[in-house]
Order: sequence, then structure tokens, then C-alpha cells
Amino acid sequence: MAITPDTKDWTWVIERPCPACGFDPSTVRRTDVADRIARSASGWDTALARPDAAVRPDENTWSVLEYGCHVRDVHLIMRERLQLMLTRDGAAFANWDQDAAAIENDYGAQDPEVVAQELADAALTFAQAYSIVEDGDWGRTGLRSNGSAFTIESFAVYALHDLEHHRIDVGMENTHG
Repeated sequence: MAITPDTKDWTWVIERPCPACGFDPSTVRRTDVADRIARSASGWDTALARPDAAVRPDENTWSVLEYGCHVRDVHLIMRERLQLMLTRDGAAFANWDQDAAAIENDYGAQDPEVVAQELADAALTFAQAYSIVEDGDWGRTGLRSNGSAFTIESFAVYALHDLEHHRIDVGMENTHG
């Protein structure tokens, strides 16, 4: 069954708290970004080991496995975009249709154990990429295909919200508190 694509522009989470998950952008500190990215992967192995991890709770919601695949890919895509901004100020990001990626990569049929390891590896790599951002680089910019502009700093906030929000989507506690 197909999930209705999420077409909302979530960039507002850079400026105000998310009522659905409790993420507060004002709590994000440059010095904590890499650690928060790394911690966002904590517990996914346990969630993905659930016997019902591949079962959608309803026709409008991804399974834990599908969310795990998405979060893995978020780490990968966000790391690529961070690298683009570090390489070229004003970098333009290619469109990433997360719903098309879920279908094309058959998220629901992937091996949960493999996904858990890939997610952990991708989180570590993304965290390491943020750990070496130098003070003078946090203002470098990037543009989404819809025109939304980010600095490396606001991009960290945006990425952290996505990573931490999906923990709530699958019933895990958040790691930012």
C-alpha cells in the first residue's frame, strides 16, 4: 500500500519548536551537533530487531523498518549536502524525493539487521563530518531545490530535527534531553 507523500516544508523547525516531537531549535549548540547526530542512532538496532519491525501500524504510516531505511538515508544525504556546502559556498542541492526513494529502494523488504548496521555507520560518518566543521565555516550556505536556504549551522538544526523526530515516530525516546 502506498503512503501519501509528505509535501510539507519542514524548514520552520529551524526557528520554532516542533509540537509533535518536542524538538527545540534553541537547544542546538555547535559544540553538541556531532554528538547529537551520533546519539540519534542509539536504539535503532533494538527497534529494528522487533518482530513486527516490517509491519506498518496502519495504511498511512511507515513501518519501523521503513523509517530505519529513511533515517539511514537521511544521514547519507545530509552528509553529502554538508560536504557540498564545505566545498562550495552557495551549493545547490539536488532534489531528494524521500517517498520515491522508499519505493525505488523497497525499504519494506530490506534486512532489518543490515539496515541497523548501515544506519549506525551512516550516523557515525555524518557525526564525524560535523565534528570537523571549523568556526569560520558555520555560515557557509546551501540551497534546496525548492529555494530554501541554509547555513551549515541552520542545516545542522534541520537535520537534527529530522533524525530526532523519527525516533518519536517509531516509539523511541529522544536522545537530546
